[in-house]
Amino acid sequence: MNITELARTLRVTPNELRQIMPDLGFDIGQKAIKINGSIANKIIKAWPSIKRKIEQKKQEEEIKSRLEKKARLTEEKRSISLPNYISIRDFAALSELPLNIILSELIKNGVFASLNEKIDYDTAWLVGTELGLEIKRKEEESNQTEESRLAISLKNEKTENLSPRAPVIVVMGHVDHGKTKLLDAIRQSRVVEGEAGGITQHIGAYQAKHKGQLITFIDTPGHEAFTAMRSRGARIADIAILVVAADDGVKPQTIEAFRIIESAKIPFVVAINKIDKPDANIDKVKQELSNILKIVPEDWGGKTVCAPISALKNTGIDDLLDMVLLSTKTETESISANPSAPAIGTIIESHIDKGAGPIATILIQNGTLRVGDRLMLGKTDIGKVKCLIDYRGKKISAAEPSTPAQILGLKNSPQIGDVLEAGYGEKSKFKKNRSQGEAGGSFSTAHHDEEENTKKICLIIKSDVLGSAEAIEESLVKQGTTGKVRVKIIHKGLGNISDGDIRRAETCGAKIIGFNVKIPANIQEQAREKGVSAKLYSIIYDVINDVVKDMEAALEPSIIRVELGRLKVLAVFRTDKDRQIVGGKILDGQAEKAAKIEILRNKELIGNGELVRLQSGKQDVNSCPAGEECGLEFKGKPLILEGDILNFHKEEKIINKL
Repeated sequence: MNITELARTLRVTPNELRQIMPDLGFDIGQKAIKINGSIANKIIKAWPSIKRKIEQKKQEEEIKSRLEKKARLTEEKRSISLPNYISIRDFAALSELPLNIILSELIKNGVFASLNEKIDYDTAWLVGTELGLEIKRKEEESNQTEESRLAISLKNEKTENLSPRAPVIVVMGHVDHGKTKLLDAIRQSRVVEGEAGGITQHIGAYQAKHKGQLITFIDTPGHEAFTAMRSRGARIADIAILVVAADDGVKPQTIEAFRIIESAKIPFVVAINKIDKPDANIDKVKQELSNILKIVPEDWGGKTVCAPISALKNTGIDDLLDMVLLSTKTETESISANPSAPAIGTIIESHIDKGAGPIATILIQNGTLRVGDRLMLGKTDIGKVKCLIDYRGKKISAAEPSTPAQILGLKNSPQIGDVLEAGYGEKSKFKKNRSQGEAGGSFSTAHHDEEENTKKICLIIKSDVLGSAEAIEESLVKQGTTGKVRVKIIHKGLGNISDGDIRRAETCGAKIIGFNVKIPANIQEQAREKGVSAKLYSIIYDVINDVVKDMEAALEPSIIRVELGRLKVLAVFRTDKDRQIVGGKILDGQAEKAAKIEILRNKELIGNGELVRLQSGKQDVNSCPAGEECGLEFKGKPLILEGDILNFHKEEKIINKL
């Protein structure tokens, strides 16, 4: 037989065949053109096992290569610090490793991403560890800069100029455990009714008096979507109240909130809420706090105050506030500021009002902010304070330390967490960062996407405030970590849905999400005409749930093979062009109508087909169990002979979930 013909039969190249054969005991010579027929038959017969040996050898070589590479990298082990999110390109640059190696490791871990896509810290840690790097988490540089600026501002103050200020309290905990209801009870105002679905949608700051002492409260949303916002809340607070429901106990966001409090290194008290509920169990909550969070209550011999309260019935609130004020006495040195200094504070909310323009809520942390003061973000001028409004909606002339106030007169909306200072900065170029003709402006653009194999759900997000848009993006980024389908944010902006959004969505096939904004009737009609989906939401859960449904609908169902049984052919009754009627005995399992059939002869697969008709005892049946004899009609290439084994299986579709 000709070597080329044999290679074609075995589906390899002639050169590969010549190189493989000597290692397997068939020395056919490197320049041979023909081969003895008997040797060729032996090679063909032995080829399945030869092929397995070749593949096994390749796998062993690949594993050896990977181990050697890993050993080399381990020898050169370096330590790098990473933020919570980093682009793959930046990760490669920081780790000083080739991009293709990073991408290869990501793919091995089921992450298919483009160079400019961001991966979270956990993914980066996993990949980095695989590549022999020591990965450490670092705080966001911007946050470090902001905190250092605040720290420097207070450090430079002389002790004699400092005076006590109202303590800033952050209220944290799991969703629906009663954080806003607690603030409602403290402030004696109805906040919950003003929130869609009873859920706090963005950070608010409020003040209340207890026994003559003014206290500033920051209400942070409890849903997991607001992780970043809760982190900011904890960084600007002096003391935290961790709310845990007496009927629900410690939950995922309870743990997350506690970790944020821990990392912020601020004192805290635990408020065990909803003690009025019939199924409330205070001891069980304390047990969970002790076991899960290692928080030991005072009455159990620990140091943590656990105050039982009912925000609904206004029970135990005074005792809780007494404990909060008692905790502030140990922090007297840090809870002080210089009211005469130039103002400095942190932005806790930001949005654009159609009539008033950019509006930001600031918490003053040192100095006094007055109407007429100029403000700077970093070294850049951001505008002049034209009006200050307190938490009750009243105009004020000045905001002292620990006072939350809305500012009107800014040139652009600062980001939540930005630190603003009173002073004259450099002239800004904010307008260049604004989207031309957009009502409300754009504060971010989507990253460039290079991955073509991943299915994408393209979205345009329009919201009323930055915090809500940030929370939506945070949640959708988490949902979009699968390698099969992900969310691609085409554009994010503030304000009502406009014709520009419709045009953009039509161009790139995106869906528009409007959160706490409106869509004018003419724009809605335009969206219908152009087939653009534009939905309005007031609860963030609904946004996330709908997008998850879209992502799951875009996933291809998985096809799995289900083995059914085997039959030994005892007789071939009829053979046509593309069909055969045969009889046999079920060896194991069962035969099922419409099953896929594999024909095995001497344990070698020689053909495939389908079982289109099944009979047992001259009756048509849907299945036939092991041990029974049956007749069947086979559809496929007529290869079946007496003595062959027919292997039955079926394919099932599994709907994939995220």
